Amino acid sequence: MSYKTVIIADGSFPVHEIPLGYIRDAERIVCCDGSTENLIAYGLEPNAIVGDMDSISEELANRFADRLFLDNGQETNDLTKAVTWCKEMGYRDIAIVGATGIREDHTIGNISLLAEYCADADVIMVTDTGTFKPYPESSEIISYPGQQVSIFSIDPEIEITSHGLKYPLEKTKLKNWWCGTLNESLSDVFSLHFNIGRLIVFLRF
Repeated sequence: MSYKTVIIADGSFPVHEIPLGYIRDAERIVCCDGSTENLIAYGLEPNAIVGDMDSISEELANRFADRLFLDNGQETNDLTKAVTWCKEMGYRDIAIVGATGIREDHTIGNISLLAEYCADADVIMVTDTGTFKPYPESSEIISYPGQQVSIFSIDPEIEITSHGLKYPLEKTKLKNWWCGTLNESLSDVFSLHFNIGRLIVFLRF
């Protein structure tokens, strides 16, 4: 699927060609306020800047005053503010880049938030090593033989059964985030079947 909306979070700006390709191909780029400078340094300009504006320079705030969307709320982080703004604008095909690196606590938090965003949007997170995608229901997942796969259960009581993975799951409960890591796809597609809950799947490039 083509993701027309790209959100750039305030982590490490990507260097891999795949996440950079998402940025270049986007119809619109939404920056969390602190990521604006990185995008400018890359040679592009944002269509919108969302956040509490505590991490953007006065010069850039003045330069892009026509596309600043201030959200002072303290109950969510700037990434969630950007995703919420996109949904309110009707942009529901969202690729998030720059959400990992720099701080591990922010990385873990940002990845886990995918499970919240997927309720009413098609959202992925693209890093320099692979793609995270949330799944709120049983799904078939496009892959390739030998692709490294990790599965994270947001709800530890989910019973997961897999087909097409090297290390099969059979009504398995992933009680900790490490439990479903380091698996491998056997073909061009694999499937995950589970009861009500939410999974996040990482596919390495």
